[in-house]
Amino acid sequence: MTADTALIPIRAAAQRLGTTARTLKYYEELGLVTPTRTEGRYRLYSEADLEKFERIMRMRSLGFSLHGIAEMLKRPVELTSNGRRMYSQVSLRQTADALSGQIAQLDARIVQVQRELREIRALRDELGDDLRYLEQRAAGTPIEEMAGQRLAARQQRAARKTKKDSYAAPIGLAAPQGSVSALGRSGGKK
Repeated sequence: MTADTALIPIRAAAQRLGTTARTLKYYEELGLVTPTRTEGRYRLYSEADLEKFERIMRMRSLGFSLHGIAEMLKRPVELTSNGRRMYSQVSLRQTADALSGQIAQLDARIVQVQRELREIRALRDELGDDLRYLEQRAAGTPIEEMAGQRLAARQQRAARKTKKDSYAAPIGLAAPQGSVSALGRSGGKK
């Protein structure tokens, strides 16, 4: 066998994929992958099997159900006049429709993650301002000297938030107003 067609046992396949042998067996039980078997019935996996597992695992990590993945992978094939097995036009259309739906779900997830990332960055900035304030207070800086700095920092955050909300969030998805800082207040002296 060449390196391209080398078969590896289940334990090595599981280790390479970062999963368990039981997971690979379960995927086999669902009909997602069919490994080669030795005369002793040991499972052996090809590079193509491992690539299929990786795709299944990526789809699972993105929230797709095993049932949905199985349905996509089990599309019927037809024999052509020259004896080759190919997916039918109906199967190709169904697969294309399923992939379009999955792409739409991924696009929606990307939008959600981007919104969450903006919110996390805003919170990080706010916590950074609070930390700088506390460090200066702990260093003995009088609160009177810092009042202007705190107000300016709040105003800058509010201006950035307003600017980001005006172009980044679709109507109805703007972040809630009046966020609370790590110190527990959104306004006034701290």
